[in-house]
Amino acid sequence: MEKPYKIREKTEKDANYRALIRAELADELYDRILTVIVAQKKYRDPEYSAKQLAKDLDTNPRYLSAVINSRFGMNYSNLVNQHRVREAAHMLVDKRYTDKTMEEIGSMAGFANRQSFYAAFFKEKGEAPHQYKKRHQQK
Repeated sequence: MEKPYKIREKTEKDANYRALIRAELADELYDRILTVIVAQKKYRDPEYSAKQLAKDLDTNPRYLSAVINSRFGMNYSNLVNQHRVREAAHMLVDKRYTDKTMEEIGSMAGFANRQSFYAAFFKEKGEAPHQYKKRHQQK
């Protein structure tokens, strides 16, 4: 089946940096990443970057990237998009947001534009946001 949005399959890479990560430091950083990205809802800010996260956590971007890859099994963009998609999926089925357009929901969840919203949503959920909403409204 032809996949829309030009989504590439995930490939496993042999990354030498993983051996350089100290477990206890990575565990602490893991908790702090979750606090900033999830608890503080920084994923809602489309301008919030891995570089800014590293600065906020007082670490360097390369080490942060290595920890995200080793602890979350994905890169920074995928991590924030995962939380954005969860938020958008919730809004799509929540009656409080029925008057919002797809673009407004995508923007409220932290996506910079409609295309990135649709692509990330499809990658995570396997269907477009409007299909997801329609399917959940039928239940």
